[in-house]
This record gives sequence, structure tokens and C-alpha cells, in this order.
Amino acid sequence: MVIRKAMVIRVRPEKLAEYRALHAKPFPGVIAALKAANVSNYSIFLKDDLLFGYLEYSGSDWAADMAKVAADPETQRWWQLTDPCQTPLESAAPGEWWADMEPLFYMA
Repeated sequence: MVIRKAMVIRVRPEKLAEYRALHAKPFPGVIAALKAANVSNYSIFLKDDLLFGYLEYSGSDWAADMAKVAADPETQRWWQLTDPCQTPLESAAPGEWWADMEPLFYMA
């Protein structure tokens, strides 16, 4: 079974060029860690200062798989570069970075 996840965060306008450059050449290890964690079809879209992320997850334990991604040294290095470019939405839950979005419609 595939779980579709969507999330949103703001990009700092003064960091947009840096954020674009980072995502033009993502670290291969980050991509490998995500794939090993059962993530596929991951996309990030930009509108104004909003980043919209979409991914599909085919594993059976999201929390465990995301913990493996978070423990990956190359992913940690990636986040050190990308996190300063972002700011959570005001409506994000406490401790939430990318805010999960509620699915309302899906056409297969």
C-alpha cells in the first residue's frame, strides 16, 4: 500500500537562490537514504514563498524509516544547509518543521 504525503513550509526570500541551487544538485546520499526508507516520487514545488512537498511512501513503519533518514550523516549535513533557508508555517504543530497537509481528494 502506498501512502501519499503532502507538506508545506515557507522559504526565506533572501535564501531562495541558495535553496534553488541546493536542489539543482541534491546530495546523492540523501536521495539514496530516502529511497532506502521507502520514499519515492518526491517532489518540491514553489509558489511565492511557499514550498509544497509531495512524496509517496511504500513502507510499513513511517516513524522508523524517517528515523533512519534522520540518522544518516549526509542527510544531516544536507539539513544543515537547507534548514536555514526555511521557516515553518505559523499553523505548524509544535516541533513540526514541514507542516503535514490534510488529503482532501485523490483521483487514481
